[in-house]
Amino acid sequence: MVSGYLVGFFKLLPEGASEILSRFVFMIALPALIFGSLSSITLAEFFNWRYIGALGGGMLAMFCIGMAVARIFFPGNLTALSLHGLTAMYSSTAYIGLPIILTIFGDAGKVPGIIGAIITGLIFSPLAILLAEIDKGRGTNFSLWPPLFQVFSRPPIIAVIAGLSVSATGISLPASAVTFFDLLGGSFVPCALFAAGLFVASCSIRGATMEISWLVFAKLILHPLITWWLAFRVFELEGVLPVIAVIQAALPSGVPVFVLAHQYKTFVTRSSATIVVSTAISVVTVSALFILLS
Repeated sequence: MVSGYLVGFFKLLPEGASEILSRFVFMIALPALIFGSLSSITLAEFFNWRYIGALGGGMLAMFCIGMAVARIFFPGNLTALSLHGLTAMYSSTAYIGLPIILTIFGDAGKVPGIIGAIITGLIFSPLAILLAEIDKGRGTNFSLWPPLFQVFSRPPIIAVIAGLSVSATGISLPASAVTFFDLLGGSFVPCALFAAGLFVASCSIRGATMEISWLVFAKLILHPLITWWLAFRVFELEGVLPVIAVIQAALPSGVPVFVLAHQYKTFVTRSSATIVVSTAISVVTVSALFILLS
């Protein structure tokens, strides 16, 4: 990430390099990693409802808390409120979390790491889009199908469906296909972290100081605390699962929040500033969590 940031800061790559590399990560490397991983496991390993409950429950709680706080202290339209809630809970599970988890935990962290990336994209992005479209279409005839179809037709989601289908049918992939997906999936970790650094270098941190400070606190402190309680006390997860759940909750705000904000021309500066500040501070907070949970 630091390498990507320095390359972006000194403009060693042409303008738009961050977007191109991010598209490669999202459209090719991540789907290859997801498909190759899920096609080789059982459905029971993926549908670990206690883990999903702990991780997803923390995300849902933070989304609701974020919207409630925004409604009281930072009022705006429904689109702004939903993007505020999304920023408070949307961890960078794909671009930062999954590479870190794979590096620290190896194969043991692959499936829970992928589950975290899927939950954010499959549940909470569509939820924010739903609220934004309702706000956008008030008083007019509108359809939710186009934006929702756009979400569910994304390559990582298709890779999840394809990988679980192969797993359910018991099909064994040829060795050449396994090697192909391993090679592409192997590029995910370095490219995702480098792309995240490039993105941070291009962002502005100007904006509403109080709101950004609250969002950074909510994302890096409050979210992992709620998830810790769910993972260790409520669902009583075992092994590395509770640690991975808390780490995923403690990650900085993810780039897709900025993408949605840019799409709806709302909350753009505040979302990008929260991503930059939370990413910088998370170097310390996430490292501290690994030590505390070791």
